[in-house]
Amino acid sequence: MADDKTILVVGTYDTKDDELNYLCDCIRGQGGRVLSMDVSVLGDPSAPTDYSKHDVAEEGGSSIRAAIDSGDENHAMQIMAEGAAALALRLYREGRIDGVIVLGGSMGTDLALDVCAALPLGVPKYVVSTVSFSHMLPPERLAPDIQMILWAGGLYGLNSVCKSSLSQAAGAVLGSARSVEKPTFEKPLIGMTSFGKTVLRYMVSLKPALEARGFEVAVFHATGMGGRAFEGLVAGGAFACVLDFAPQEIVNHHFGSGITAGPDRMTNAGRKGIPQLVAPGCYDLVDFVGWMDPPERLRDRPTHAHNRLLTSAVLDTEERREVARLMCEKLSGANGPVEFLLPLQGCNEWDREGADLHDAEGLAAFCAEVRSCVPANVTLHALDSHINDAAFSEKALEIVDRWIAEGVVKK
Repeated sequence: MADDKTILVVGTYDTKDDELNYLCDCIRGQGGRVLSMDVSVLGDPSAPTDYSKHDVAEEGGSSIRAAIDSGDENHAMQIMAEGAAALALRLYREGRIDGVIVLGGSMGTDLALDVCAALPLGVPKYVVSTVSFSHMLPPERLAPDIQMILWAGGLYGLNSVCKSSLSQAAGAVLGSARSVEKPTFEKPLIGMTSFGKTVLRYMVSLKPALEARGFEVAVFHATGMGGRAFEGLVAGGAFACVLDFAPQEIVNHHFGSGITAGPDRMTNAGRKGIPQLVAPGCYDLVDFVGWMDPPERLRDRPTHAHNRLLTSAVLDTEERREVARLMCEKLSGANGPVEFLLPLQGCNEWDREGADLHDAEGLAAFCAEVRSCVPANVTLHALDSHINDAAFSEKALEIVDRWIAEGVVKK
């Protein structure tokens, strides 16, 4: 195995010195290298770290004295988080680190999310936390490839229970650094959103057709974290164009579902000027966690239980008009070309005529509202087809081909 991978080990070395040094020893014991970063504010580690708390605060344009004088632990930790994220990114760009692992409770985890979000996709990033997988972690703050493990029994001091988590994490981040195949972006990349083939099917024909045209195609599962990953890459300028055909996460967010990709869903491509081809896949549904009660506004609605994790509630006619206006508003500020495919016969497999969730009146109201409020910067294509029909995919390819011919999308 390669023995030249260096892992950045981050934490508050004043209070978690034993645990962090145990992590470092585990990584070194497997042949890896370590750089240590202290993000403490008040205390000091038992031995100097490679990057001190003073280094961290100064990297973020502040100082430990400013953090202490703020008199507020939240503000102080945000100073350290800004510095830690900036320092981690610089170390990665300089080729000094190959991955990062951060240890913490709720305070350390807050900082960890910023550190992981600062590093590009493909850089191994591991969080060992007492609040891993908690609902207090908002999806929009999670890096697309973040890894977590619950720091069980590790709130204070080492023991055999928490060593199990720590040793797994050490092996995981080092193993990831040794085995990761980072994105190369050798071909122009197209980002597409969708759900599984039981609901939306266009990617089955579109992906190979676009690949035959010389593109790489990444399809994102639009169930909260998938949309977050999609938007993160959009914001980073990774895509030649986007085929955002399943923007239903904005509906979830608008109606208060926990299955959200954040408030900036369907806006980053517009800000970056990236060409957008959009469609309202599953616009009529709000997904919520299947084992939880639906949002108050959506109770006593027809629902579809996709599995034990995910249930979808059906919107009424006025709410569909509301969604149409929301989508048009999000697209109105785009700096690049936007074309909107509007399938007049339905937008998911469950709403076809004769299917359980078919609502002709609601669909007609949605389509009419889109037509009435579509902004001037958006070209609307009303299609006499269903989103899962071949005609929809053929129209999408026709537009991409035109964009290529016009130089809007570079091959």
